[in-house]
Formats: sequence, C-alpha cells, structure tokens
Amino acid sequence: MPVETTVDIGLEGEEYAVAYLRKSGFRIRCRNYRYRRAEIDIIAVEGSTLVVIEVKTRTGAFYEALSDSISRAKIRRLTRAADHYVRSIGSDLEVRFDVIQIVRHNGRYRLTHLRDAFYFFP
Repeated sequence: MPVETTVDIGLEGEEYAVAYLRKSGFRIRCRNYRYRRAEIDIIAVEGSTLVVIEVKTRTGAFYEALSDSISRAKIRRLTRAADHYVRSIGSDLEVRFDVIQIVRHNGRYRLTHLRDAFYFFP
C-alpha cells in the first residue's frame, strides 16, 4: 500500500471542505489561486460576501489549535493574493477570511469552520 503524503492528505481535506461548503450554500469561484508566493485554497461566495478560505487538514496524530495554525506571514501573503484576485475580477464584494480545519482520525472526519478567522488592515 503506498504511503500517504502530506500533499495527499491536504488534497483530500480540500475536497472534503469543498463538499461541505457546497452543501452549506457557498458557490465555489476558484481553487488553489496563486499569486506570487501565496496560494489561496478556496475562494467562494456566500450571499454577497467573497470568502477566502484556508484549509488545514490534519491526521489524528497531529493537531494544533486553529489560532496557532496560520502565521502572520501567511496572513500577509493570503491578503495580498486576495487583493490581487479581487482587483483582477473587478469585484466590489465584501471580503471575509475563513479557516476550515479538518481532522481525520480512524477514517472519520471532524470539520471546524472558523468564520472571520482574521482581519487585515493594511
């Protein structure tokens, strides 16, 4: 049986997150949007809000609090990439940053969705 890599685990988590978001009424606009050194996992629309979503997938053997999972540098990169995306599509939607954490343990998933995970003021 092949060894599962962190990339495999991350992709699996993103698929699970997308299914959850669609079921929750979000419209997925873009996945894995790249700008410079940043990558936004999911960009979606909920109502009149553009939602930038960072997905963190962990196995049961590794767990960290959501508040510790994204560094200040990562937040800066995400906000720059989000700004670039918004400007490139000419959107005037309000932007929100969410984090979805998925923990997989013994073949079961636990999903935590943190809305307004952080704010960024340039």
